[in-house]
Amino acid sequence: MVRKTTITLMILTPLFVHLGCGLQTSAIEPGSDNVKPDKRVNRDPAEPATQPSALQTSQPAGRPSPASGWPNWLGPNYDGISHENDWSSDWPEAGLPIAWSRQDIGIGFSSVSIANGRLFTMGHVDGKEYVYCLHHNTGKTIWSHSYDCRLVDNLHEGGPGATPTIDGRLVYTLGREGQLFCFNASNGKIVWEKMMQDDLNVELAEWGFTCSPYILDNQLIVQGGRVVAYEKLTGKKLWETEPHNAGYGSAISFSRQGKTLLATLDCDGLRILNSGDGSQIAFEPWSSPFFTNSTTPIVVDDTIFISTGYQVGCGLFRLSDEKLRDGQLEEVYVNREMRNHFNNSILLDGYLYGFDGNSNLGRVVQLTCMKYDTGEVAWKKSGFGCGSLMIADGKLLILSDDGTLVLARATPDQYEELAQSPFLEGRCWTIPVLLNGHIYGRNATGQLACVKLPQKSQPR
Repeated sequence: MVRKTTITLMILTPLFVHLGCGLQTSAIEPGSDNVKPDKRVNRDPAEPATQPSALQTSQPAGRPSPASGWPNWLGPNYDGISHENDWSSDWPEAGLPIAWSRQDIGIGFSSVSIANGRLFTMGHVDGKEYVYCLHHNTGKTIWSHSYDCRLVDNLHEGGPGATPTIDGRLVYTLGREGQLFCFNASNGKIVWEKMMQDDLNVELAEWGFTCSPYILDNQLIVQGGRVVAYEKLTGKKLWETEPHNAGYGSAISFSRQGKTLLATLDCDGLRILNSGDGSQIAFEPWSSPFFTNSTTPIVVDDTIFISTGYQVGCGLFRLSDEKLRDGQLEEVYVNREMRNHFNNSILLDGYLYGFDGNSNLGRVVQLTCMKYDTGEVAWKKSGFGCGSLMIADGKLLILSDDGTLVLARATPDQYEELAQSPFLEGRCWTIPVLLNGHIYGRNATGQLACVKLPQKSQPR
């Protein structure tokens, strides 16, 4: 099984964190005059829905039909895939045109969530964390909420890194120190809030709370020292697990034999839970030398894939009846070909695409294509640093760690680049989001930008 490996290299923190303490809600946030909208962009707040198609991963159980937009971490189906196909891969040589850009979001790694014309993200400014609600097509502030919070900048810039979760008229955020909020998405009014350290009786982990909130039916599920479920409308605690070493990724749900289960990866291992009461179904030990497990499990049928950096690697496990009777999982394979430090691999047509290697060794990190069910590597490509990616219309949308956008075919045959464009500056570890013909992205120090994709030529 997985063995601990002695590492003497510098460690850099996982990158999924959120919110803080204290509270202040307003319609203005730091540096709002720095927004640079493109006058050509349509300012209608209504937003067309993305086009759904067959999922590559198992459909998360207990989820409503995918909403319009990109409402949460990894998108409406929690798979990092967009099915928009009315944009062109013929990008201008000078780069994609900027729709809008602002430099004042604050330090952090929180990605963006977008629904009903509103974009949500987070950042840290001068001892406070901010939750932002912005017009998706101008970057202008609709409302913001701030609270006192430590930066928690252990070996990286710090700041929030969990992604807001939109559920209808509500939006949920989790702060770096464990501040869990439920907001009215339209005006920023607080519906309910919790302080996770106190509510769960857990200490702040080394890199804080970084789990993006997960909606399952009437439950809001988070992990950080325990896995816990709250009633999403009231904040009433429904159940919690026994304490464990906190992980930094998010939960995912799936169905098996008529039951809805949860999978989470914490810094002790892979945990399979009954979503009704939080009871443990199975556990697979999966330790990290620096307690840095920070990815979200990928579930396909009766198999679960997990991955970790620092020479630990990846593993595929099966939920077999025989093993489950003893509370265990069946190992399919374990290897070191896909060592995701903090950004998830994305699965398409039976192949995983992700970054193998650690952020502190960006020069040797490689974008890797690996067969899901066997662990066999199809190809590797260096040159992006420890970047991130999503998949759109069967193509890899890659953001290198220095801020360059790259478009390549999502195929196991070979790496084939189609286009690239300047996008951001500085350190970029946060996954980009493509929605409604635009790409949204941020850097670590507070730049948030939106570029417009060319449209496909219409047949005459």
